[in-house]
Amino acid sequence: MDIRSRNNVTVAGRPGGRPLVLAHGFGCDQNMWRLVAPALAEDFQVVMFDYVGSGRSDLSAWSEERYAALDGYARDVVEIVEELDLRDVTFVGHSVSAMTGVLAAAAAPERFAALAMICPSPRYLDDEDYRGGFSAEDIEELLESLEANHVSWSSAMAPVIMGNPERPELGRELTASFCATAPEVARTFARATFLADNREDLRTVKVPTLVLECTEDMIAPREVGAFVQATIPDSRLVTLEATGHCPQLSAPEATSAAIASFAREIR
Repeated sequence: MDIRSRNNVTVAGRPGGRPLVLAHGFGCDQNMWRLVAPALAEDFQVVMFDYVGSGRSDLSAWSEERYAALDGYARDVVEIVEELDLRDVTFVGHSVSAMTGVLAAAAAPERFAALAMICPSPRYLDDEDYRGGFSAEDIEELLESLEANHVSWSSAMAPVIMGNPERPELGRELTASFCATAPEVARTFARATFLADNREDLRTVKVPTLVLECTEDMIAPREVGAFVQATIPDSRLVTLEATGHCPQLSAPEATSAAIASFAREIR
């Protein structure tokens, strides 16, 4: 299979530069990086892609069996970096892709030098003294609503996830992205995302890690960012002066500056 076509892989930026692999979150595609990629491309080789089932990927390669868990998405990542023969990769994962990066780095440690996590969450469900932000009832209702009517769910949830109500165009963009995803893909990816528990996987991370959070985020509250930073041995937490769950769209300059500063320090 042609991995580059399967995942609509694009490469830009500085030839021979340290590679940054940018991985989008649920319901999105690589277009979500368009406001940060140009700044990063000044100093780095920037690799973007669409997970199978998203964006302009090859939908015929999608299967529920493979993508019912985050390991399937991590396999996409490993296959892309192997196809491009990338090493010393700084993997930049938004939302659920932060955990995909953890799994990919564990599967192919020789390929990855660092992780940058944007609004990560290893578990969305609350659990005893852990606050993920959602009760079991919340998650069940969310998944049932998505399965009942994907378009209505997208129209209701995307603006809430985006935040920044004073900038409604951002919510409209995320809504359009969610709606563009095939319903069966969205249902499967949502279950893989919201039912995952990767807290123990964080303890296996052996590379320097940047954790980027926003001041207000209904999907990944600040308690989650603190937990991620406290659990990964060599990590730092940076709070962006931004709100919502997609700072690469709502605060692209601050987001790209934080990523670039971190990546330049990796040896």
